[in-house]
Amino acid sequence: MKAILFYQHGGPEVLEYGDYPTPEPAPGEVLIRLKAAALNRLDLWVREGWPGIRLNYPHIPGADGAGDIAALGEGVSGLTVGTPVVINSNIGCGMCEACQAGWDNRCEHWHLLGETRRGTYAEYVAVPARQVLPLPEGFDYHTAAAAALAYHTAWHSLITRGNLRPGESILIVGASGGVNTASIQIARYTGATVYVVGSNDEKLAMAESLGAHYLINRSKEENWAKSVYKMTGHRGVDVVVDNVGTTFPLSFRAARQGGRILTVGNTGGPKFEIDNRFIFGKHLSVIGSTMGTLTDFRTVMSLVFAGHLRVPLDKTFPLAAARAAQERLQNGQQMGKITLTCA
Repeated sequence: MKAILFYQHGGPEVLEYGDYPTPEPAPGEVLIRLKAAALNRLDLWVREGWPGIRLNYPHIPGADGAGDIAALGEGVSGLTVGTPVVINSNIGCGMCEACQAGWDNRCEHWHLLGETRRGTYAEYVAVPARQVLPLPEGFDYHTAAAAALAYHTAWHSLITRGNLRPGESILIVGASGGVNTASIQIARYTGATVYVVGSNDEKLAMAESLGAHYLINRSKEENWAKSVYKMTGHRGVDVVVDNVGTTFPLSFRAARQGGRILTVGNTGGPKFEIDNRFIFGKHLSVIGSTMGTLTDFRTVMSLVFAGHLRVPLDKTFPLAAARAAQERLQNGQQMGKITLTCA
């Protein structure tokens, strides 16, 4: 099969388009002939590397994918060859205490496609059968792939962990990233009042089109926490979604007494200083999460399939042009999800 491979960490130049053996589905697995893959910032971090990461080279990036079942491993039932599916890249073992309790994203032997397992920048990928969800007839592969990881992650953070409720107010720090665009729509669907901080008017316009009620341009209002405070009648918001990390000091200020800070990442960097007085002085809760559960995936994807949640798409590249696709993502040029055509 054709795939995007890299043999060492580095910039986009380490990505190579070449041949790799087509995987065979192990017992309990299915082989997917991929039609589409979607990019995430995770792909950049894995390519660049971090202390402690260990990859089996050559590595194939990519967490998100959708395609058709090409083969069934031994013991797989309830699925048929040719069925179009979307992949849940958050892979639990299915056996440990966390998996048995329904918390497969806390699995003792947890894996993630494109990180600890070779991923979806390829023509084929093999995954456990429980990780695929059939698509409705005629549903777009690129839309499904683009929704999978981002909407799964956002749903688990906002609903399962954050317990966002109708009538609450929520501030989302960032207007155009995959998880943030998903968070805007999930919050609006839930019945929350949505505030969004973005870097420019174009990205804020997209946030508004997805359901944001109030927009703040941080290039014009550097102290956006003060702006939120004023806009909420000096109350602050119930929930802040902050996946930047370095913006926590402002997020703490924007939250009301007893507010919740939700985070699934740190695009601004993993280490930063905070003023702990805001946490105990305002009775704040900082709630972290990673990915989501099998139940979360089925729930949020059913909303995508039904059209209740829209998936903004940016630009599609052929698989061989994955280097250019990652450069676009790294430069922050995208307005929605970037996808690859795999076959």
